[in-house]
Amino acid sequence: MRKYDNSAIEKLQKETKVIDNNGLMVILKPIPEEDRPGYLDPVELEIMMKSAENNSNQDIPETMPPIEVMIPIIRDSMGFLNYNLNTVEIHTKYEELTGSGNTVGLWRYYPRKSEKIKNKPALIFFHGGGWIGGSVYTVENFCKLIAELADAVVFNVDYSLAPEKPFPNGLNDNYNAVKHIYDNAEVYGIDPDKISVGGDSAGGNYAAAVSLKSRDLGDTKIAMQVLIYPAVTIGDAKAEGYEWNEDFFEVSEEHGEIIKKGCLGLGRPGKIEDDLMAGLYVGNGENIYNPYISPMVAISHEGLPKTIVAVAEFDGLRLQGEFYAKQLKEAGVDVTCYRYKGMTHAFIDKLGHVAQAEDLCIEIAKSMREL
Repeated sequence: MRKYDNSAIEKLQKETKVIDNNGLMVILKPIPEEDRPGYLDPVELEIMMKSAENNSNQDIPETMPPIEVMIPIIRDSMGFLNYNLNTVEIHTKYEELTGSGNTVGLWRYYPRKSEKIKNKPALIFFHGGGWIGGSVYTVENFCKLIAELADAVVFNVDYSLAPEKPFPNGLNDNYNAVKHIYDNAEVYGIDPDKISVGGDSAGGNYAAAVSLKSRDLGDTKIAMQVLIYPAVTIGDAKAEGYEWNEDFFEVSEEHGEIIKKGCLGLGRPGKIEDDLMAGLYVGNGENIYNPYISPMVAISHEGLPKTIVAVAEFDGLRLQGEFYAKQLKEAGVDVTCYRYKGMTHAFIDKLGHVAQAEDLCIEIAKSMREL
């Protein structure tokens, strides 16, 4: 079920432009129904306005509730109802892993018609949610569509969440899942040389960290990392040359207020103690300089796998995502960077509502097929 016409996908696929962003070639994906610069996608704007209206009708407590009360509220607010766009039967299987010391759910999806085919490509996906929330269910339809389009096995990892399980629990859960899948590639019918990792937001942070750890330890092999509006630096940790500035965002006067107030909060450098979600994950402020927490500050990015970085134009994390793509390129990594014009953070959650989420599935699947 789609809320848009197929012509939107055709425009996203065929009417791209390439810009040079300080030496990084960025592929600009157009807005299907808006050509003016600095404007939100009309569908995205409508969703944001409805969300703002609903929030305005809620009672705001005079004092901040204790953290144990806040966490369930934050978790319940995450995600967005999306749609299954599959046109073939997708099988779903579930198992639990305990190798990291935690019990971690592992879903896998694959087209029924290719169940007997061996050496398929694979994608291991880590959902977003600020390290403290999010759900495998929010990204399930996104993963299933990639499984169909790439004729692949896609894994969806239900890793541990902070604050109950702070760093390095989530990272260890995700890395253990990758190693388990790599070590059992034949059992899963996948090619160990065609395993990709990916994630959105905090999940993109995990994908980047897992790729670094895989390179460092050498006990797994990752062919490609897919970083979707990733958080690659936390707090005020940064690499030389990186700068966050609101002026780097081209914003129209008409949409200026809603974009600046509602879209650019993420990614602003600041004290880790002032960042509720990242702070609960990181714990000790000194940890922000650990490259497995802030991949941007790694001493070297050489030897990392082929990379897709996908960012949203009006997302405070866009600047660090594109900077990280440039770091990888300068380290000799094969990088493709997409910027989705008019979009905001977490747009893949809106699969079926916005054409951009489906378009990204197409791009990821295409690259998986080419591995």
